[in-house]
Amino acid sequence: MSAPVTGTPAALPEELAAPERTGHRGSALVHRLFVVRELGILAALVLLVVVTVVANPRFLSGQNVRDLLLSAAILTVLAAGQTMVIVTRNVDLSVGSVLGLSAYATGTLLVVAPGTPVVVAVLAGTAVGAVCGLLNGLVVAAAGVPSLVVTLGTLYAFRGLDSLWASSADRLQINAADLPSGFKALGGARLLGVPVLFLVAVAVVLLVGWYLRTFRSGRELYGIGSAPEAARLSGIPVGRRVLTAFVVNGALAGLAGVLYAARFQTLDTTAGTGQELFVVAAAVVGGVAIFGGSGSVYGAALGALLLTTIGTALPQLGLDPFWRDAAVGALILAAIALDRALQLRLAARLRGRNARRDR
Repeated sequence: MSAPVTGTPAALPEELAAPERTGHRGSALVHRLFVVRELGILAALVLLVVVTVVANPRFLSGQNVRDLLLSAAILTVLAAGQTMVIVTRNVDLSVGSVLGLSAYATGTLLVVAPGTPVVVAVLAGTAVGAVCGLLNGLVVAAAGVPSLVVTLGTLYAFRGLDSLWASSADRLQINAADLPSGFKALGGARLLGVPVLFLVAVAVVLLVGWYLRTFRSGRELYGIGSAPEAARLSGIPVGRRVLTAFVVNGALAGLAGVLYAARFQTLDTTAGTGQELFVVAAAVVGGVAIFGGSGSVYGAALGALLLTTIGTALPQLGLDPFWRDAAVGALILAAIALDRALQLRLAARLRGRNARRDR
């Protein structure tokens, strides 16, 4: 069995588990369904912006838009990495703690060695995240422990390590005055008026999307999420692919930590706390099936932008920020219900086509 293409729904009945069994028309139908879903997210985003602009015309001022893009950049990078993990029928709840650890590590490096080039600081922070992802991946892939349990444990372990490091170094907080000007400039840098941090997030999304669609190993992640046992029997190195997904996710969480440090420039051991919930929400709302096997990084990026816009728009509409959490919860439930409805519709359509073909 070859790996399913991007957008193949998860947990279909056995006769629908592989696109090869239903032919090119089935794959085209899958693609159309998920494109429609992503267009729906985009439509919701546009509608939210229009309503907010009507209530407050200054919502789309230059500074507001730049702040929105800067806030969305970090969540988008995290959602891109989480997508690779979720499509394999896993989840990583430790990304918020990895972000915090990477941000603190990057800040400490720049305080101890202020002459460190920005590129080296970025690579160092990314490497810290990759190591954390490697630890998660090894336990999940090699030991076969459920990812929910593993990453829930490392969520607290990485956060505790961050706190222990800060207290032992007697550096509970790193302030903007402690960071070199070259690194601080990264947080506010713009290219043609667009924040550089947001352009980095766009580049990450495009690279991950290209990998998942173009490379065989990327497409195999969807096969693993759709039917892990079938993928293993077909010769796909399931353990190695899952390990790779966790390492890449950890590296991107580390990169997000660097972006966080450049964006906020005041770092302590609480950085990234609770971020993991919004990351999973962004992916699920963006159409990445929580049970694996389907979804795209582009949808996850739209989900991240939608959640960020909701958080920014609510105060503009005069609503209590509490409603952001309520809105996120409602969107998650709606996304899961829609995902199930799409699976049932797809299964019915393909069964009908198979029946007509067998006559």
